[in-house]
Amino acid sequence: MQSTRHARIAGRYFPCAGTIVKPPFNAVLEFCVKRLLRRYVLPTPLYSGVPAGIFISSRLIFGMMSKVVVYSTQNCPYCRMAKAFLDKYKVPYESIDVGADIEAAKKMIDLSGQRGVPVITVDDEVIVGFDSQRLNQLFGIPDTSDAFDVLIVGAGPAGLTAAVYCGRKMLNTIVLSENIGGQALESWAIENYMGYRMVTGEDLMKKFEEQARNLNIRLELDRVVSIAKEGNLFRVRTASNSEGRAKAIILTQGNRPRKLGVANEEQYLGRGLSICSTCDGPLYRGKRIAVVGGGNSALQTAIEMSGIAESVDLIVRHSLRADPVYVEKMKTKSNITVHTGSQITALRGEKFLSGITIRDDQGIEKAIDLDGVFIEIGWLPNTDIVADLVQLNGRKEIVVDVNGRTSVPGIFAAGDATNVKSKQIIIAAGDGAKAALEAYEYLMSEWKEA
Repeated sequence: MQSTRHARIAGRYFPCAGTIVKPPFNAVLEFCVKRLLRRYVLPTPLYSGVPAGIFISSRLIFGMMSKVVVYSTQNCPYCRMAKAFLDKYKVPYESIDVGADIEAAKKMIDLSGQRGVPVITVDDEVIVGFDSQRLNQLFGIPDTSDAFDVLIVGAGPAGLTAAVYCGRKMLNTIVLSENIGGQALESWAIENYMGYRMVTGEDLMKKFEEQARNLNIRLELDRVVSIAKEGNLFRVRTASNSEGRAKAIILTQGNRPRKLGVANEEQYLGRGLSICSTCDGPLYRGKRIAVVGGGNSALQTAIEMSGIAESVDLIVRHSLRADPVYVEKMKTKSNITVHTGSQITALRGEKFLSGITIRDDQGIEKAIDLDGVFIEIGWLPNTDIVADLVQLNGRKEIVVDVNGRTSVPGIFAAGDATNVKSKQIIIAAGDGAKAALEAYEYLMSEWKEA
């Protein structure tokens, strides 16, 4: 059931753009306003002719009056971002750890029809996943800023590093991203980032984020849907219908998970089929699961899930490509079964996934009963929004030179969405720094006022 996008107070609806409220207040409204004014006291007058008025965003009123519950797991980075969004806009909420509370997990699944987190309820509305667009519609504050010096799309290792370098150059910078941390968030263990013997993806990205925020970089959780050149500026539009302008753009939007390409795949996403084991793994405690893939991410997931699930089937299309250290560690796990030269050909189940069919390279098929499948078969570049703007190669990656410049002056790119061959966190971070330095040079020597 969809809840209204307006705040309903004592029979009145207040539009999300904000409302002038003048005394006397009715009892309910007075209570709400007093709560708000503890943290949001604004000077008067804001509008001529309303000397005693107080301007408050009705999104704030809506947030204060709504009952918000976040169903999450302890290590889910997207759950953390959902809570951070609500904290930013001072929205009270109840947090429930469904990884530790079996009964709460059952309730969440009944409410949402999903076996995945986060799930957020706002009164009668159920929001599945970290839906930044919907949360912005409900609780966000519209932006009215002038043009930024630099607008960064994406907040993974490349984007956050670029933000730090822009901040140190005193550039007015904003970062727009659906999440903070990118695909690095989904790494159980990172053992090849300098300065750390081992660190989780979430912990490493927290350090990146903290450093960016210490430089007063503005980070907004939203999805960019279009970028267009207008004179000497770039205009950016987001999924929440916000718009921003910038003198330079740095593209660091990374990749999205590759799909299995099996019939009914969309039907089972969140209902037994998952692309984030760090988020959803705790919901499969004591259950039978499969991991698809043969690289480092797949083996890491299989190893971690072997300590949570009853059994793990590793489905590898060709042969194992992971680093030897992961292969050797996997061999010590007695509940992992490896199927090399195999691929999933069918998914089955009613409301939730209950089994798969795999076919080996001899054409022999086998049915496996299970409760969940985690997909770790690679990534595709998130470049659809710039397909008609900058040059892409045959793999749909952004073509950049050695300094991160694209085919369009004023647009720079870094990270896994580019044609740089090696896709590593440390390389993305370095390329983000280079792109920021090039953007600074462009603004200082090439960009001209209209």
